[in-house]
Amino acid sequence: MPAPIVLTCGEPAGIGPELAPHALNAGVPVVWIGDPDHLPRGTAWQAVDAPSQPVPAGSLPVLVHRFARPAQPGEPDPANAAGVIEVIARAVDLARSAAAGGICTLPISKQALKQGADFPFPGHTEYLAHLAGGCDVAMMLASTTVEPPCRVVPATIHIPLDQVPEAFTRDALTRALRITHAALIRDFGIERPRLAVAGLNPHAGEGGTMGRAEIDWMIPALEALRGEGMTLLGPLPADTMFHASARARWDAAICAYHDQGLIPIKTLDFAGGVNVTLGLPFVRTSPDHGTAFDIAGRGIADPASTIAALRMAWDMAVARARA
Repeated sequence: MPAPIVLTCGEPAGIGPELAPHALNAGVPVVWIGDPDHLPRGTAWQAVDAPSQPVPAGSLPVLVHRFARPAQPGEPDPANAAGVIEVIARAVDLARSAAAGGICTLPISKQALKQGADFPFPGHTEYLAHLAGGCDVAMMLASTTVEPPCRVVPATIHIPLDQVPEAFTRDALTRALRITHAALIRDFGIERPRLAVAGLNPHAGEGGTMGRAEIDWMIPALEALRGEGMTLLGPLPADTMFHASARARWDAAICAYHDQGLIPIKTLDFAGGVNVTLGLPFVRTSPDHGTAFDIAGRGIADPASTIAALRMAWDMAVARARA
């Protein structure tokens, strides 16, 4: 069986500290990396020297990583930015050495990291890819509480909508399809993945009357990959792809841009959605929410997505071990 999943602390001024004790409710082997002084008062925790070191039942195993300052909920301290970055790097080292079965990351504040440590990466995913040697990655959002499952991979991510037609190219689509296809086999145990592809335009262009991207390059791109043995559906109208009977026909959907894929999954499974980074040499998941500074420290943060992310990380680690 894989080693435990490492849960990183994320931004200590956000809801990460109050979510960390709920990791024990995931029912999978887990260890938290962070400053135990940031955990909620009364948290039962036990320092460990390695992820697999046993602890008393009901205690959160903690790989202690001391930070420069205490955590003030809702008020990120630039002095703690370096600690957040160091914890992520430490978790990657553990995963790459197989001391950890994978990584589940609690949310960070990109603004706080830039202010406090001149963090040069757009976010978690890009930093993880850098630590992994610059590998090609993709972002998947995966449901955990709806059937059939909903898994979406946007081929373009955090860019303005008016830049999508230029960024959504044949190369971008082909890259997303290849990464997703390989990850479904390796990390989800799906022997012959079925991938659906959303058209860029309304009604998938409707024969060229609403745009020609589908005709001019999307269909030829899909035909080429079908020739390699991939099972591909589309281009499909995005507005009819995500109801239950449509989802039963595919294992993951590739979407042209961020909201085309994330609106459906967050509508279907807002609390149970999990962010998965595909293409890394180690497992990485994350809850599908941010730092929530507005409610930090109040003890009302919903742990459902964190628990789901830990369980998915464990399932993926098991799938990799079997593969």
